[in-house]
Amino acid sequence: MTDTTGWKQNAQDRPFIASFSGGKDSTLALYKASQVGQAVGLLVMLEEEGKRSRSHGMPPELIQAQADSIGLPVFTAAASWADYESVFMHLLEKAKQQGAEVLVTGDLDMPAHGCWHDKVTKNAGLQLGMPLWEMDHREAVDEFINLGFITMIVTVNLSLGMTEDDLGRILTPEYVLELEARKIDPCGEGGEFHTTVIDGPLFQQPIAVRKCPIIRDGDYAFLPLELA
Repeated sequence: MTDTTGWKQNAQDRPFIASFSGGKDSTLALYKASQVGQAVGLLVMLEEEGKRSRSHGMPPELIQAQADSIGLPVFTAAASWADYESVFMHLLEKAKQQGAEVLVTGDLDMPAHGCWHDKVTKNAGLQLGMPLWEMDHREAVDEFINLGFITMIVTVNLSLGMTEDDLGRILTPEYVLELEARKIDPCGEGGEFHTTVIDGPLFQQPIAVRKCPIIRDGDYAFLPLELA
């Protein structure tokens, strides 16, 4: 039986490493955990070639710019799906050596049983912290926006109600209402979209980005960003 006691509060008064995609959920989780604990760094997994992040397809230099603005070091490594867990574990061990006691993630709907993050943190001798766990999706996105974070839509799933016209749009209260009217989860938790955060209360300065030509791949469309 998985012990979920403390999943939402485990970062309280503890140093933590934050699993970071550069998108809104991981950023909000980092923010909330930083209000009660002490971040020691950001954990970012890259694809095999090391040219894009595994989760949101962001170039390492953009993630580094986010980290620099936030003021945290990046714990990063490239991995295939085959060795993903072992590489992730290696980064957790490295973070633990730097004082981390908790892994913070931005998951909202993680199942209580069979949670992969719970398994790897236990194997690494760390606690799991999920400040957004079981949070209402609309409540989470409203809190994110109301805090002053600015995030841009960079990936859309064209089979789930999103269109290429959504790419590059900023998540605002008005846009959230529009997404809901289109029957789209405003958090994108069904894989409808991904975002890149470019400013907010964690950032010492906004991230200046340039939009590149849209890339299409099957049901997906991507808006690559590069530093301006």
